[in-house]
Amino acid sequence: MAEVLDGRALAARIRQAVREEVAAFTERHGLAPCLAAILVGDDPASSLYVQNKAKAAAQVGIRSETFHLPAGTPQEEVLRLVEELNRREDVHGILPQMPLPEPLDPEVVFERLDPRKDVDGLSPDNAGRLALGRPRLVPCTPLGILALLQQTARSLAGTHAVVVGRSNLVGKPTAHLLLAEHATVTLCHSRTRDLARHTRDADVLVAAVGRPHLVTADMVKPGAVVVDVGITRDGGRVVGDVDFDAVRDVAGWITPVPGGVGPMTVAMLLRNTLRAARIQLEGEDR
Repeated sequence: MAEVLDGRALAARIRQAVREEVAAFTERHGLAPCLAAILVGDDPASSLYVQNKAKAAAQVGIRSETFHLPAGTPQEEVLRLVEELNRREDVHGILPQMPLPEPLDPEVVFERLDPRKDVDGLSPDNAGRLALGRPRLVPCTPLGILALLQQTARSLAGTHAVVVGRSNLVGKPTAHLLLAEHATVTLCHSRTRDLARHTRDADVLVAAVGRPHLVTADMVKPGAVVVDVGITRDGGRVVGDVDFDAVRDVAGWITPVPGGVGPMTVAMLLRNTLRAARIQLEGEDR
């Protein structure tokens, strides 16, 4: 039976380390790192996510501000807010809460975002730097995935990693991070033929498509590390992309849903906010 990779426990350790580093930063500069969240519309899930992120920030000493714009806000107004936050020296991280409601274009919003404040790592500048192997701010979920993989104490070098899902937020940046660790990476998606043929060859399998129980036991290599990024509500329950109970009998390590990648994403957002503040005030950049 697979060992469960506990995202809550690891996230708690990371948050404690961030709390100590934020205290030292605040003492050095006389101000705390600040995260500004932009919430457009009244989607209950998005509102809850923003509230939880603000609460987590406060717990580690990061100041947060939330800018709630009504549904139907024109893109020009959202961009004006982004530009205002770009200019504010007391704001170090900017987080447009995804998904943005239509007809807003998230690509245009992230193009306007100061890449030094882009704590979700989705601006063209940060995405390009990651692809070139020169990361500055990296998307939070992929960072959390890598930290969980490192808990297995297995080197990723030389392993075959399969990532199912090619989103700019998770799939693609996860593939780049795995490549940087010298894994051989296969990136699968909705047009991939015979998905199971690829997943059965994976030493590391990351599922990030949002399809409940897509990955079944017969699709997993015995002893593989399986990371489940999917989150879907199913009749009051939260389930992932992996059939956890069945796959646990085959895999060597597995993340649960909930309690796996989700807490790590929030922990890495806090770490990215601190890093963004260091970039702006201390020149911590590569």
